[in-house]
Amino acid sequence: MNQKLTSTIAERILLGTAVGDALGVPVEFLSRQKIQQNPVTDMREFGTHQQPKGTWSDDSSMLFCTAESLSKSFDLQDIANNFVRWYTESFWTPHGEIFDIGNATVTAILLIKNGLPLIETGGTSERSNGNGSLMRILPMVLEVQHLPISERFQVISKVSAITHAHFRSCWACFLYIEYALKLINGLDKFEAYAEWKTKIREFISENTKANLNFDSSEITLFDRLLVQNIDELPIEEISGSGYVLHTLEASIWCLLTSENYAEAVLKAVNLGEDTDTTGAVTGGLAGIYYGVENMPTKWLNILVRKADIEVLAHRLMQAYAV
Repeated sequence: MNQKLTSTIAERILLGTAVGDALGVPVEFLSRQKIQQNPVTDMREFGTHQQPKGTWSDDSSMLFCTAESLSKSFDLQDIANNFVRWYTESFWTPHGEIFDIGNATVTAILLIKNGLPLIETGGTSERSNGNGSLMRILPMVLEVQHLPISERFQVISKVSAITHAHFRSCWACFLYIEYALKLINGLDKFEAYAEWKTKIREFISENTKANLNFDSSEITLFDRLLVQNIDELPIEEISGSGYVLHTLEASIWCLLTSENYAEAVLKAVNLGEDTDTTGAVTGGLAGIYYGVENMPTKWLNILVRKADIEVLAHRLMQAYAV
């Protein structure tokens, strides 16, 4: 994208995520084969969760909770407390109730609610690598954008670990933020991808030399992104499951293999399975890259609580105004 975008980064993140999320809500859990019988081409209503058209899910709710906290200051406990408010008080829900939540997330929220320190709330087992922290992490790009890469990794890991503390989830969140930073800096998406791979490999090498315990068996799981070219893989090799690695791969693949915001998020949703989250995570990147001005107006106009989201985006940008 070479044209100058007038929408703010916060607007692109929040609206981009929510629109992608809302496209996926009605078909969540449907297989790719099932969706292929009637592909998603527009906003739908009802479906899996029986929600009105334009309704976003827990993905956007938790992202908004993160943004809400960051609009005041960066406070890890405050972010966690907002997640509790969402779960117990329906804070930042589209219609005043929760209709979807991941197992690892609800387990962590109950531990937070019971007063456990945040270093103990996130799941640490290998089975605790769903996409529940990846879907909400993107507003953190504003907080870490001026930090050295090692500090970015530490901060993003802590925010992921509120609910998902395994290295794989923290690493996926870090990679997502790093690629988003390249896009924010105005690089073409392919230039950003090439530079991102180089910088991440350098970071891995430096930390391995420093003996900071980067488990090679974990790092190599991301080879399709960091060593190969993810965009060269056929769609049959891209999964829409709720596994954090699959969601990260799918989001970057969808962005790189599409020509505009709508195509990217529709590709994501039509992968099937965890459609709302794949749509949301892809939508965040595509929103940054293409801007709100290049999102379909009819989708934006039907988005639930659009005005509230825009107000939140404004407050978020004010918090990071230089």
